[in-house]
Amino acid sequence: MSAEPAFRAVADLIREHARRDPAHPALIDDRQQLSYGELDALMDRVAAALQRDGVSPGEAIVVCGLNAVPYAALYLGALRAGVVVAPLAPSSTPQALAAMVADARARVLFLDATAPAQHLPGPDRLPRVSLDGVAPGRAFADWLAPVGAQPAPVALVPEAPFNIIYSSGTTGTPKGIVQSHGMRWMHVRRGAVYDYGPHGVTLLSTPLYSNTTLVVFFPTLGYGGAVVLMPKFDALRYLQLAQQHRVTHTMLVPVQYQRIMALPQFGAFDLSAFRVKFCTSAPFSAALKADVLARWPGGLTEFYGMTEGGGTCILDAHLHPDKLHTVGRPAQGHDIRLIDEQGREVASGEAGEVVGHSPGMMTGYHNQPDKTREAEWFDAAGKRFIRTGDVGRFDAEGFLTLLDRRKDMIISGGFNIYPSDLEAQLRQHPAVADVAVVGVPSERWGETPVAFVVPQPGQAVEAAALMHWFNQRAGKTQRLADLHLLPELPRSPIGKVLKRDLRDGYGRTG
Repeated sequence: MSAEPAFRAVADLIREHARRDPAHPALIDDRQQLSYGELDALMDRVAAALQRDGVSPGEAIVVCGLNAVPYAALYLGALRAGVVVAPLAPSSTPQALAAMVADARARVLFLDATAPAQHLPGPDRLPRVSLDGVAPGRAFADWLAPVGAQPAPVALVPEAPFNIIYSSGTTGTPKGIVQSHGMRWMHVRRGAVYDYGPHGVTLLSTPLYSNTTLVVFFPTLGYGGAVVLMPKFDALRYLQLAQQHRVTHTMLVPVQYQRIMALPQFGAFDLSAFRVKFCTSAPFSAALKADVLARWPGGLTEFYGMTEGGGTCILDAHLHPDKLHTVGRPAQGHDIRLIDEQGREVASGEAGEVVGHSPGMMTGYHNQPDKTREAEWFDAAGKRFIRTGDVGRFDAEGFLTLLDRRKDMIISGGFNIYPSDLEAQLRQHPAVADVAVVGVPSERWGETPVAFVVPQPGQAVEAAALMHWFNQRAGKTQRLADLHLLPELPRSPIGKVLKRDLRDGYGRTG
């Protein structure tokens, strides 16, 4: 049996690629391109500038902006200095953004014009650097250490903090998930089976502040490939870039796959260079997976897991076309179990909350030890697991089917109702393009299900008629109390349906 490969830091891997093939493309956006040699030199200048400004290893910087080459180079250069990166979403509310900056105890703010700078601490309290020359602050080019600058070497260990990913999920309360260099190394190592390498070109349209993006971004660079960055997703532009750059790898969330596959021009693009397409972050319907497999060259792999780490399940959909309704089986070395409300493991074949253990797990929630303890479960031997909040069931072959989020499960008249079951039935109607079902308070039943439906373009449908169609087919306890038609469902920047917003909106208007 071969020995486990020794820990490697991402910044060191990039240095090696730069020495071996300095002219090879590393980072590409609509405005500029950096080779590995240029990226390595720029990372040195970033690291040296942070050291000059007194930012010590283990301290944090905040980056808030859209995908771009300077953003990516800053991120990588900070890692070389042992500095922790806290990438934040420009779309965050002002209150949440200010809270995350304070929680990270950021030493420097790096912003572009999309960041709501007026809601962040002023430059008298926290130095600001403008990544695009438009946002307020010192221009990035002026802030950098001089050309040829060499930072003091920093010894990185697996336990050292790598980044803080803020995941509010659907609760609205930002929690800083501290991920280690060791955890990121595990993601790079896992990339060995997905044909990354110097030949690879990865197209990324999901944001760099999301773990969804980073689980592909770092392996691509770790194996010497090129990353093409889109600042914002546009389905047609995505296909144009994929064809232009002969893209081999990508990460997309389900709603992006849906929009790409719906384009009438889809079949006109040459996508033959694709080797692997990835998906994560939100429920991926079996029908959409089947459509991608049928019409888009290359494999399709779905990751199920959490930013917090713990266990991951992997579905190589092209190898298991009969399991598209599942999220696959636990990854090698990952321990996935199911527990009941009392924290006891459930019997084989029963549903329970998904908990996972893996070699790559978060250190904890930044400055929130109580939240960290709530997220943990320990088995009888004291082994640490991360709770997902998802309810699932394993089949006889070890494939995991997700039933729903535990907090989204509706308890109506004492019966458990899984919204995903109702959503799947509603999607059978030809006029339904998208749907979400939530539980709302009911004096009679405690909770009762309400559906929010996005109609197919050009399809005429009435809410009352659609609800009648569904209720005729549903079990007595699953019948809808109400149904609303919407032009679109509220989603997070990475495509998760914000069911909290639907519940709250219904409470105000329903």
